[in-house]
Amino acid sequence: EPGQIGLNSPAMVVGDVIVVGAALRATAPAPEFTAGFVRGFDARTGEQLWIFHTIPQPGEFGNDTWENDSWRYSGNTGVWAPMSADPELGYVYLPVETPTNDLYGGHRPGDNLFAESLVCLDARTGERVWHYQLIHHGIWDYDIPTPPALVDITVDGREIKAVAQVTKQAFTYVFDRVTGEPVWPIEERPVPASTVPGEQAAPTQPFPTRPAPFDRQGVSNDDLIDFTPELAAEARRIASEYQLGPIYTPPILAGQDGLRALLMVPQMTGGANWQGGAVDAETGILYVASVTAPTVAGLVNDPSRSTMDFVGGGGRRRGAAARLGCGEICPRGLPLIKPPWGRLTAIDLNTGDHLWMIPNGDTPDCVRNHPALSGVDIPRTGKPERSGILVTKTLVFAGEGGGLFATPTWAGGEMFYAYDKQTGETVWEMELPKRQSGIPMTYMIDGKQYIAMAMSARGEPAELVALTLP
Repeated sequence: EPGQIGLNSPAMVVGDVIVVGAALRATAPAPEFTAGFVRGFDARTGEQLWIFHTIPQPGEFGNDTWENDSWRYSGNTGVWAPMSADPELGYVYLPVETPTNDLYGGHRPGDNLFAESLVCLDARTGERVWHYQLIHHGIWDYDIPTPPALVDITVDGREIKAVAQVTKQAFTYVFDRVTGEPVWPIEERPVPASTVPGEQAAPTQPFPTRPAPFDRQGVSNDDLIDFTPELAAEARRIASEYQLGPIYTPPILAGQDGLRALLMVPQMTGGANWQGGAVDAETGILYVASVTAPTVAGLVNDPSRSTMDFVGGGGRRRGAAARLGCGEICPRGLPLIKPPWGRLTAIDLNTGDHLWMIPNGDTPDCVRNHPALSGVDIPRTGKPERSGILVTKTLVFAGEGGGLFATPTWAGGEMFYAYDKQTGETVWEMELPKRQSGIPMTYMIDGKQYIAMAMSARGEPAELVALTLP
């Protein structure tokens, strides 16, 4: 049907082959939906050369991970995020999304390959070279939103052609991009079981042992704001209305055991999102932007929206906090989770170590001047939005973001920063005419260097702006 399938990201050209992914509607109205298969076309003739079934068909590897013949009707599992390619190897790397539907999978028992997997294909033939499933039987909308980063690293004296995948769940998965072997062990660890009727959540999920997560994962009372005793008490009262737990705690039925929903951190938009990270090819250091904010995941039966047994959308609160633009889970209009609310993290992919983490900007005025915080020394908090990142010989450039997921209204901002890439210290800053929404690029004309980026925010006209020194 019109509107079910489209294209979010550019096609990838590898030699004489054009590789095309698919973006599909989220929250499908039924278990039966369009699948996001990937296709390769001859760049000279337009002839389709191959098709890769992201939901394997009978006789193909992984078909048995769709139990009860759910491969026949299940959909999504597309590649809407940008792909990456190694032209020397002739390989293309696919970041595959969640299957139908984002928060409930009772109609598709099994691990559901190749959903939420990083898949390496031979671009010439479409044959699978290797894959790694980052999430089994996804029910958190933690699809892979960022292009895989290709970088050559040296680990314990061994040179590795690597691929690093940052994710919504704040993990960085690092593989040998030739063989698919993890650079550091990835452990299958037990995770909580689902209590939703019909749902068969995977008993384990993959946990990278290195690098450490670049943002908070899961929610406990220790993660709640405590700027003052009164705010701490209010935060705990709000949190008591929700299911708390570690990462990969499954969504619950709205109202189950008197709880509104699951409180999820990272939220469904991450963690990291489409802005991804920037890799310094000379040093092997990855710089990634992320958001620390919760969302709610409560399932309801709603025949007006879907023929599935359950869909997301339940468990929300209403009131003053929502009117302040902070959402339904904010004490006195302040974020529920401790800052930083927006981060920029440097990770050495040669060692798996974090080098530094800084807030992605200043403390919002509405927080600094909040009457409940009068006389309280508030640390630099950053803002709950991500920014595209540019890394150069000596500097990292990043703004405060605010083009795509600018919620609450004070998320993101107009400041643009240059950081020392070794230390994270601010070297320079300026106020942009609008919020940065695109990833910065740099170029030279007549010996003069420029930085250009897209600027916009929801409801604002978009512009391209170029900066240079006098």
